[in-house]
Amino acid sequence: MQSHALLEELAWRGLLFQHTEGIGAALSSSTVTGYCGFDPTASSLHVGSLVPIMGLVHLQRAGHRPLALVGGGTGLIGDPSFKANERSMLTLDQVEENARGIRAQLEHFLDFEGDAAAGRQGALMRNNADWLVPLRAIEFMRDVGKHFTVNYMMAKESVKARIETGISYTEFSYMLLQAYDFLELHRREGVTLQVGGSDQWGNMTAGMELIRRTSGGETHVITFPLVAKADGTKFGKTEAGTVWLDPARTSPYRFYQFWLNTEDRDVGKYLRYFTLFARGEVEALDREVAEHPERRAAQRELARDVTRRVHGDAAVRAAEEVAAFFFGGADPATLSEEAFAVLRAEAPFAEAAASELAGESEVTFDVLKLLTTSGLAPSNGAARRLLEQGGVSVNKKKLGGTDRFVPAGESLLAGGHLIVGKGKRDYAVLRVRS
Repeated sequence: MQSHALLEELAWRGLLFQHTEGIGAALSSSTVTGYCGFDPTASSLHVGSLVPIMGLVHLQRAGHRPLALVGGGTGLIGDPSFKANERSMLTLDQVEENARGIRAQLEHFLDFEGDAAAGRQGALMRNNADWLVPLRAIEFMRDVGKHFTVNYMMAKESVKARIETGISYTEFSYMLLQAYDFLELHRREGVTLQVGGSDQWGNMTAGMELIRRTSGGETHVITFPLVAKADGTKFGKTEAGTVWLDPARTSPYRFYQFWLNTEDRDVGKYLRYFTLFARGEVEALDREVAEHPERRAAQRELARDVTRRVHGDAAVRAAEEVAAFFFGGADPATLSEEAFAVLRAEAPFAEAAASELAGESEVTFDVLKLLTTSGLAPSNGAARRLLEQGGVSVNKKKLGGTDRFVPAGESLLAGGHLIVGKGKRDYAVLRVRS
């Protein structure tokens, strides 16, 4: 097989799991349009989607054209591949709304405009609802179903895994729908390559078979490994649940922290999977992990790079500011308004007029009111006891037992915020209206 830069890139990154024979020659002989399907079950992709997304990124960087297919039609059914139970069906309106959210997220990774001078093909976006929803049952069975035996379909691992627990005809036919997608994209857009997770091999090769039988066209498949963590826990899950790309579902700070908390055993693999760092950069970070694991330099670079790509530079800066506040002893006076936006989501938050917090005069704040308004104390009595015990701080400045009032002007930080503390780790954020 003739080698190709894309295959070499995927191989050293550990992203090349399976591929069809002759793929190297096909990639070397002409510009290839390759597609990957995305399930619109939700309005956001999650970090588990990043491997196939990065696969499309590498395809585009190698001079080929990536096509992202949103499964607006197949999403009405659900893919049974290695799922224990049948998925709930969505309405067409739900799928269309979710597809719009996914498109916006893919734009952070793929260049849909292209650059002819640089030899970069513009990415395409398609929705299989365009051809699956109008498809008639008789037409489908006549033109597609006749090319597949039940024995062929039963032999696929994704189907065999569900036979004992039960699989509906709807899900059983999913393989044919995905095969039909490949055929339609082959006809409409000249697609000759499908990429995806290794659990999709059976569905993907079914598409190759359908194209071979109907048009005799040569097509290929590349699969990527499913991400597994070294400790055996599921990648992309935290105590709070799935790690989403949507900042409304997973805040940029928590997103950053997810990558920062990567174990040493996994960080080298994730640098290869999820960043575009050159080989020398990754290997230098590998050495840093081996020689100075306590510095967590590799984790920090990983967190910065992925968070920047998904959420932007401002989100990275805010996440690092908040992390420095919580864990590094940073002065709250250095926090930006963007950092306070993160803190409002991560710590107890309240808002009050300056007059509601005033002490003996309008130029001071009453610490007891700060504690009760922020929710750190249930009553003035409880607040007074906290203060007398020396367990209260304002903007990380510890107060004495008699420090009942603090200067109002000096206490307000960026955006009219201040931070009230109880003990060493318990903080609340107040935003003061004038």
